Amino acid sequence: KPCVPPAAKLTADEDAPEEMWKEVMDREEGVLRPAAFCERVRRRRVAAIDLSNRKEIVSAHRGGVNSLQVDLTECRFLLSGASDGSAAVYDIQHPTDHEGGGRVEKHRCLFVVDKQHGHGHKFAVSSVAWYPVDTGLFITGSFDHHIKVWDTNTTQVVMDFKMPGKVYGTAMSAIATTHMLIAAGTEDVQVRLCDIASGAFTHTLSGHRVWSTLYPCSMSNKQFGLRDLPQMADGIMAVEWSTSSEWVLMTGGCDGAIRFWDIRRAGCFLVLDQSQTQFGRRPPFSESSLKQVSLSQLISMRETSPANKIVSHQKKPHGRGANKLPIFHQGIHRKGSNLQRLHPGMSSSRNRATAHYGSVTGLRPTEDGMYLLSTGSDSRLRLWDIESGCNTLVNFEATHLQTKSLQLAVTEDSSLVFVPCMTALKAFDMWSGTTFRVFRGHYESVNCCFFNSHDQELYTGSNDRQILVWSPPSEVIAEGDELTSELHNPLADQDQWSD
Repeated sequence: KPCVPPAAKLTADEDAPEEMWKEVMDREEGVLRPAAFCERVRRRRVAAIDLSNRKEIVSAHRGGVNSLQVDLTECRFLLSGASDGSAAVYDIQHPTDHEGGGRVEKHRCLFVVDKQHGHGHKFAVSSVAWYPVDTGLFITGSFDHHIKVWDTNTTQVVMDFKMPGKVYGTAMSAIATTHMLIAAGTEDVQVRLCDIASGAFTHTLSGHRVWSTLYPCSMSNKQFGLRDLPQMADGIMAVEWSTSSEWVLMTGGCDGAIRFWDIRRAGCFLVLDQSQTQFGRRPPFSESSLKQVSLSQLISMRETSPANKIVSHQKKPHGRGANKLPIFHQGIHRKGSNLQRLHPGMSSSRNRATAHYGSVTGLRPTEDGMYLLSTGSDSRLRLWDIESGCNTLVNFEATHLQTKSLQLAVTEDSSLVFVPCMTALKAFDMWSGTTFRVFRGHYESVNCCFFNSHDQELYTGSNDRQILVWSPPSEVIAEGDELTSELHNPLADQDQWSD
């Protein structure tokens, strides 16, 4: 059967409620497994997302909204940061009041910390993040060169990290069990890791290059294929932790490079190169491939001679794939009869590799940790295979992106990616690059978005100071509203019989 993208399946079934009831019967009869049934319901709900007419977030900000995140433990509290130096928390499950006869839920902020606060930020808040373990702490990064850790219950600063420049991005690992590190991207080309437990800087990761050394001011943007790109500042604009390993950190800088770091060792172990390509996603493992792997393992076990092992590792492919080595062989060079690992910084050609023509403005790994999405000031959206380190050449349709830091979102099954594109938000099919939906509702540029996989809701923040909610339609609530109106109407239950 032809491989139909998940988004295409959704659009074909979204107007067929009888198909849903058929799936319910299949689940009850055991034909369809419960997990598969839940996945189909989620996909159908995601396909029907639209501007919510029953939930409204009353923004407490007086500037553009730069960052959004829902807590990872309860999926209940929305944290936002804005350019007026304020950060606010909203309860997205329990409204503060109602309008329109109870049909519209109004969600006002539980609290806000702004410039009037004794320890608030003086300039724009560029990044916010919840403490992954619980909602007792949250983190804010600002252009005032500070990263602050807040106590949610007392709204007081419990830890303050002074950075060498403006803070562009902060991130904490959602799967970490052995560390509590905050990765910080600033105006400085060095990535710094802040430890909440000790209150000190534990790591300084060096590798990104200064913009002026790569692109001299005397050269125009047209020479590099950049469209109306201003002179970029130096620094790290995007930081993200891997979703499959608590030790791996991904950073994107103004030098156009995306680097992978293992914080247990010195130096980065991978630099993505847009010229290293593969077509589409990796094929799934088949039984034959697994048998081949097991057979090769048996052969390697029989080769007990060290010389044979070295020869087997030194074999190289021929033809067009001669220069495309897998990630595990990158950084290995031959010296005499021994194999040595080469630090990426020692190879000038690989160290100067770029993922974008211009600054890397956004990063987002998929939930399974196998792929990485990146945006750049060259208005390109790229999908990377993390294992091979290759550009998958997925041609995402026309995108016009901002040159500032952007926040992307991905669905739980990695079928759709949400990207802010000026005043709209576009949803692209992850594997074909086609535009699935265009969400329009903001009056100014959209800066950030966050997808809540628990409720299949999408939240967007914009320079118009508003936070919009995009959710699937709910017929159940609509029927409940009709029932409520009938109960409140004393004449609704009277008969029309004549006496």
